Amino acid sequence: MERSDFLRHGLSFSAGLVLAGSPSALRLAAQAAEPKWRAFEVTTKAEILNPSGIVRAWLPLPLLVDTDYFKRLGDKWTGNPSVARVIHGDNYGFGMLYLEWPPSEKAPLVELSSRFMTRDRVIDLGKKPRYHPAEHNAVLKHFLQSTRFIPTSGIVAETARGVTRGLEHDEDKARAIYEWVVENTFRDPKVRGCGLGNIKAMLEARSLGGKCADLNALYVGLARSAGLPARDLYGLRCASSEEFNCLGKNGDITKAQHCRAEVYLADYGWVPLDPADVRKVALEEKPGGLTIEDPVVKRARAKLFGAWEMNYLPFNYAHDVRLPHSHMEPIPFLMYPQAEVATGPRDSLDPSSFRYTIESHELNL
Repeated sequence: MERSDFLRHGLSFSAGLVLAGSPSALRLAAQAAEPKWRAFEVTTKAEILNPSGIVRAWLPLPLLVDTDYFKRLGDKWTGNPSVARVIHGDNYGFGMLYLEWPPSEKAPLVELSSRFMTRDRVIDLGKKPRYHPAEHNAVLKHFLQSTRFIPTSGIVAETARGVTRGLEHDEDKARAIYEWVVENTFRDPKVRGCGLGNIKAMLEARSLGGKCADLNALYVGLARSAGLPARDLYGLRCASSEEFNCLGKNGDITKAQHCRAEVYLADYGWVPLDPADVRKVALEEKPGGLTIEDPVVKRARAKLFGAWEMNYLPFNYAHDVRLPHSHMEPIPFLMYPQAEVATGPRDSLDPSSFRYTIESHELNL
């Protein structure tokens, strides 16, 4: 089998004598209070059954940029493709592994392993930070734009105006939209996968049920319509949750895809949130479900405006993804492995027809 290593990022550490009360000692004390880093390896194994013609596949890669809650440790692949290369999908950390097999290959297969580190995100919205990295205006402008399923005009803009009427500060608007989404939506277990995020259709039908890619896209669309830069983050749950059973997954994470959301606030930078997971807690945390007034749901609701538990592998922020060399129309987002044969695309939500598995385990580094 061929083997290739790419996108390796090393971490270096240094140690030295630190005097008590010195600036270095104070920095170390502050770091000790920060969430600890954890390391993981996630492995995707894909086999395309009954291939015909040229076979192509696209696997999402972990976010290509490091953040204050995520660090890359490298990716590697093994398999029998004739073409395998990393493609950068945009300027915001989006990458994919593109694979191609010739018609002569009767058993196309690939195994992709990614190592990374994460730590929980918690932003104290009651206390303005002394410093946060200022975002570039071009980035903020990009995350105000409409997408195919997330327009910022028409019924979306009308809804946003109603939700934020009388509010001037960006934090007040962001919180009002969050509370509105939590109050007015519900998790619909009948929706396939994570949903499509077609918020215009949801609002026009007055049916605000869905899953994470629907409910968090609704937040993003309303926020953008209210003038707040916002974005969806697509990825995978990769470990058990320390607080809510239904918000974690380890071992076999083949069906653990999850979409999160962020909003940009002038005083804080990018703020994590997840109204869809509040609704997931209400539906799934206990048998029979919980009301929105249950203490467990209230705890999730309070936590998930300003915090993420990082038992999670982030992929990208991309919408309307055109897969390179594909005959398919652009897909709403790249969160699931994708494959295409001569007769057309394989169903990415049916791992048995595509035959892919995704496994996660924590590392001791």
